[in-house]
Amino acid sequence: MSVPPDSPSDIITDARHTPLRGIAFKVASVCVFLVMSSLLKASQGIPAGELVFFRSAFAIVPVVIYLAVRRELIVGFKTAYPLGHVWRGLVGTGGMAFGFYALTQLPLPEAIALSYATPLVIVVFSALFYHERVRLYRWSAVTVGLVGVIIIIWPRLSVFSGGISDVQGATLGAISSLIACVFAATAMLLVRRLVQTERSATIVLYFSVTSALIGSVTLLFDWVTPTPLQFAYLVGAGITGGIAQILLTESYRHADMSVVAPFEYTSLVLSIIVGYLLFQDIPTLPMLVGGLIVVGAGIYIIFREHRLGLDNTKAKEVSTPEG
Repeated sequence: MSVPPDSPSDIITDARHTPLRGIAFKVASVCVFLVMSSLLKASQGIPAGELVFFRSAFAIVPVVIYLAVRRELIVGFKTAYPLGHVWRGLVGTGGMAFGFYALTQLPLPEAIALSYATPLVIVVFSALFYHERVRLYRWSAVTVGLVGVIIIIWPRLSVFSGGISDVQGATLGAISSLIACVFAATAMLLVRRLVQTERSATIVLYFSVTSALIGSVTLLFDWVTPTPLQFAYLVGAGITGGIAQILLTESYRHADMSVVAPFEYTSLVLSIIVGYLLFQDIPTLPMLVGGLIVVGAGIYIIFREHRLGLDNTKAKEVSTPEG
């Protein structure tokens, strides 16, 4: 579960495009993010804030090494908009915390499938707060995708059939997953602004540091001493999270977002396999049906974004005087 992953908008693509290599890096990042999610889920009994701290703190290690190799470590700390990074860090960390809580309460495939609602929320927020023009086709895709989300979470919403005391962990997990999508979508929209002036290295590094600091504050209020095995899981989750971010970065250096983004949905199939083998999570019919609907809606939105991007490029080429 790439929760919430740093937005693909963090990445500055190279002029040399090798789509197959980009796809390979993307699929690799999906696999490693799934390893991270599995390690976090295996750390049962650890509070969400503590999960955020370990995930963020130990992710800094591979990220710093990667930036040092690329000779971007020094410039990575230079920024003209520190407050923008703080806001992005606060919102992104909130999404991470809610997402991690959902991961501990829900079957792995279900948590992964619900995280796919993030692109749907981005479309809605883009129209409401950025006044982007969203046509009927994309609104239709968002509506269909939200129907898929409702199908997934409906069996979990016991809050509607009983009192508040009857609410189970899975119900709170489903609600937390949706809140995480809202936070993640907001964080990605903030990144859209930052990426216009900030280096990708700066965005990645400041987010890792900010989320680690916020996570460390929560340790003062809710700390559970991990067992040696849990500690190994938590450290592993942080390191694999950092590695997955590097692989994601590389995928967008070699191919356009519209080419590699649909491969994010391979995590649904992989999560079903991993969830069954490691956690004995058996996917339910509502999860499978709703998950496929959400995936279909997400892929369609990506396709429409790509088509609109091509149309806008052609329009600019036509309207730009030559010579």
